[in-house]
Amino acid sequence: MSLPHAILTALLEKPSSGLELTRRFDRSIGYFWSATHQQIYRELGKLEAEGQIRALPSEQPARGQKKSYEVLPAGRDELARWTAASQDPKPLRDTMLLRLRASAVVGTAGVEADLRRHLDLHQEQLAEYEEIEKRDFPPGTDTAQDRLRHLVLRAGIDLETFWTRWLAHALEEFEQLPERRLPARD
Repeated sequence: MSLPHAILTALLEKPSSGLELTRRFDRSIGYFWSATHQQIYRELGKLEAEGQIRALPSEQPARGQKKSYEVLPAGRDELARWTAASQDPKPLRDTMLLRLRASAVVGTAGVEADLRRHLDLHQEQLAEYEEIEKRDFPPGTDTAQDRLRHLVLRAGIDLETFWTRWLAHALEEFEQLPERRLPARD
């Protein structure tokens, strides 16, 4: 149910077309809530049918022109209702953790290389987040909006920091495993 709320948030920040929303998801919102081009367009249609957004009037004939959308009062009310509602945290589901557990019973072939690949990917993501932080949140950006957006980015930085440290630790442990082959069958 969060995709419509992500779209409402993005449209309240700046009225946009579906294509512009897709690009914004790729550049920012998508770091923590991803959606495909098709999902965004499908959700725009639903939000418009529910009276939560509307297409802005076009200066040119609509045929072949991209529609830009803005949030209506009903959409703002829904976003405020959703923001104020209580939600429980979601349990962590990560295939790498499950694969490590499974490797304890079937052997570790391929796992070490993938741990290294994951470490590289998380290090790259961490570097990207840190670059965004330097670029978008220099000292003195103290508005409430800036501080809340920075808080979201800090969550990404802290998560990537956790994963890079954990993966480095996992690789150290991996190096010390007595054997990495398939366990003997009974």
